[in-house]
Amino acid sequence: MAELRCAWYNADERKTSGVLRFFYFTKKDKGVQMMESVEKSWYVLHTYSGYENKVKTNIESRAQSMRMGDYIFRVVVPEEVEKEVKNGKEKEIVHKTFPGYVLVEMIMTDESWYVVRNTPGVTGFVGSHGAGSKPAPLLQEEINSILRSLGMSTRTVELKVALGQTVKIIEGAFSGLEGQVTEIDEERQKLKVNIDMFGRETSTELDFDQVDDI
Repeated sequence: MAELRCAWYNADERKTSGVLRFFYFTKKDKGVQMMESVEKSWYVLHTYSGYENKVKTNIESRAQSMRMGDYIFRVVVPEEVEKEVKNGKEKEIVHKTFPGYVLVEMIMTDESWYVVRNTPGVTGFVGSHGAGSKPAPLLQEEINSILRSLGMSTRTVELKVALGQTVKIIEGAFSGLEGQVTEIDEERQKLKVNIDMFGRETSTELDFDQVDDI
């Protein structure tokens, strides 16, 4: 079982990649300063054990139904696949990397905090001191390390393409080629594209930021 370790600082003193992060305080609630962030960051949620995937689904549903799509973005349940041999047969078993935790990419406001915090199965934000106080986000290097280990992009890219659509590859070994989209993975920010290589159709997996729509 992996241990989720985060470096927490006072929110107004936190630095990411040597750049001072700025926050502003919006109000006080029972003597606790309520803090809002003006930028997208990753936060860690504590959930009931075994409810991680349900929490992910609920947050995504609530973000859509409560029109918070501009504030709540990716929700991730880190998992790892292990191979086990049972009765002479090899099986792939999926384990939670951080049981009881869910990662959420969001812009922290009173409204987005309320939607996420009050999602069924969520017991609180890691790094929050309670009484409605806002948590500090993960350091950029921390979330980058986690996302890379999951094969996910470290940044969110808005790419509006559909299955069957032709896109142009702008980065990587196939830069300059065009291909047809056959699969889209919004969560991992990846898509599969069929390209023509020497008269043969070849499938390749690309990040969203490696293609442009035509």
